[in-house]
Amino acid sequence: MAGSPDHLFNLRNNFYLGSYQAAINNSDLSNLSPDDAVERDCLVYRSYIALGSYQLVINEIDSSAATPLQAVKLLALYLSNPHDKESTISSLKEWLADPAIGNNPILRLIAGIIFTHEEDYNEALKHTNAGGTMELHALNVQIFIKMHRSDYAERQLRVMQQIDEDHTLTQLANAWLNLAVSGSKIQEAYLIFQDFSEKFPMTGLILNGKAVCCMHMGNFDEAETLLLEALNKDAKDPETLANLVVCSLHLGKSSSRYLSQLKLTHPEHILVKRASSAEDSFERAVQSVA
Repeated sequence: MAGSPDHLFNLRNNFYLGSYQAAINNSDLSNLSPDDAVERDCLVYRSYIALGSYQLVINEIDSSAATPLQAVKLLALYLSNPHDKESTISSLKEWLADPAIGNNPILRLIAGIIFTHEEDYNEALKHTNAGGTMELHALNVQIFIKMHRSDYAERQLRVMQQIDEDHTLTQLANAWLNLAVSGSKIQEAYLIFQDFSEKFPMTGLILNGKAVCCMHMGNFDEAETLLLEALNKDAKDPETLANLVVCSLHLGKSSSRYLSQLKLTHPEHILVKRASSAEDSFERAVQSVA
């Protein structure tokens, strides 16, 4: 209803910007409609997933829960057991094929997240490309950037700007696209993250955003300061550790500790895979000479 208060505004912003504990702590909201209550629960459980508390989500969401919550549980199952993800993906595909629930926006969002994680971008876009929510549009921007199609990402951003130019996700998507395009757009991306840091509590996501901008501009000392602040907030955050590896190499410092931490906590991270591939190539080269 037009003009009605958005009870979930602060909760959504906390989640979008990576204040996951704040989202959980401030989720006890009254006077929510049934739909808002389900969305609130989805955001809270996705916050727990972001904090790595997969089992809590799996245990608390039972088979009688609404479809969006079941979808969130699937994400927790997928991330909690990387060795048995085939059964989770099989369930996901069954639900997506069910005409009664297949078009649910949260189910489509979770499908997009899981297939993007699998690097199956075309499959992800099958479910996200129609849009319908700001989160789906924002995920489309991320997918197109991963596919190196900044032209398509820009079209999605235009749609978001037409819906709500000041929306947190529109601003974030704008910053992601500016980083992807690089060049003169880096300063614009930095200003977006700077604006977030002045309006909202500082989070690892905001600090990493600023740090990546600094690295693009060659300010590696400032980037390191921001990343160490992010590391203080979450010592296991994969993006912080990965960015510290890159930043340390540019500063001529050892990056082995950060890479070791990343290998231990996130063995599937792209940087770990690339480092392992490089090590294998080096070993093969040495053996061929020996």
